[in-house]
Order: sequence, then C-alpha cells, then structure tokens
Amino acid sequence: MKLSSYAKKLGIHYNTAYRMFRRGQIAGYQLPTGTVIIEEPVEHVPARSPKQPIVAVYARVSSRENKKNLDTQAQRLITWCNAQGWSVGKVVKECGSGINDQRPKFLALLANREIGRIVVEQKDRASRFGVAYIQTLLTLQERELVIVNTADTEESDLIGDFVVIITSFAARLYGRRRAKRKTEQVLAALQQNGDGHEPEARKRNAAG
Repeated sequence: MKLSSYAKKLGIHYNTAYRMFRRGQIAGYQLPTGTVIIEEPVEHVPARSPKQPIVAVYARVSSRENKKNLDTQAQRLITWCNAQGWSVGKVVKECGSGINDQRPKFLALLANREIGRIVVEQKDRASRFGVAYIQTLLTLQERELVIVNTADTEESDLIGDFVVIITSFAARLYGRRRAKRKTEQVLAALQQNGDGHEPEARKRNAAG
C-alpha cells in the first residue's frame, strides 16, 4: 500500500505519515522512484474449527402398546451421547416394526444429510435386516450410524430375526391377534425338537 493511501486510511496528513516512516514507526520501504510502500500487517485469521455433525437419537418400539418405553429409551440415548461429549440436536421417536422399511421418521433421518450421526440403542432399533447396507451408505456420505449396545451375540441376533419373520408370516396367515400365539407354538415345537423330544405326530406315525 502506498504511503498516501495509508495516511488517508489512518486519517492523518501525508507529511505526518512520512515522518513516522522516516523514524521507523511505520514499517515499509522506499522504491527508487521515491514512492513509499507500507507493509501492511497480516491479519491473524483464526483457524476454523471443523463443523461438528448434528447428532440425532432414534428410539423405536414395535407397537403402540410399548409406546411408554419410547421416552425412557430416548432418554438413555441422550444420556449416553452426553457422556461422549456429543450435543444431541434431534430426538426422533417412532412406533413401527423393525422389518418395515417404510418408517417415515427413520427414512427422513436417512435422507437428511445435515444429520451426521444417528444413534440407536441396539442394531434392531434401526432395522431388523440390512443394517450393514445402511452403515455403508452413510459412510459414503461421511455420516455414521452409531449402535450403543453391541453386546448381542450372533446367535441372539439370528433368534430375534427368526422370531420376527415367524410373527410377520403368522400375522398374514392368521391375523395379528393369533400371530403371537402361533409364533409361541412354533418356537415351543422347535425348542422341544432341540431338546431331543420327538414330536407327537412322528410318534403316532411310528406306532402305526
């Protein structure tokens, strides 16, 4: 910046600025032509902290009968996030089956790219099936699905998935009222076979 412009910027007379330059009070240098160039101080620009992702907690129960558990589930998630130092920006609660891929509130979370982190209590709260695909797609968008409780064994996951499939299938065949009883009957029969007990029908056939 020329000394004349610098003096104008400070609101002082050019001669005053020139004397300050000669006394070393203003950093600058003089060109062979006589023009004085002032070295402007470089303003310190603070480094921008990386933008923190918006954290959303997602609580789900399968039926409205369990709706009262939504609040406690959501509160556990909020408490866990706070312990991680994460500020929760959104709390979503939804009633719906884990095998239902048309849950509007969960789909809205997945579609909202401003949500950088979706926190669920267990894997099946997000979905009964295809969670790995959800995690992969979110990772590609530089987002993540965080599962708080990963202690479930593979066996318990398989059993849980199997129960959901049987219940859904029974509901379609017999109606929702009888679905639970039919599921319990199927599981009881499987448990009996697993314990080494032969089904009654097979015993009758063998006797005949």
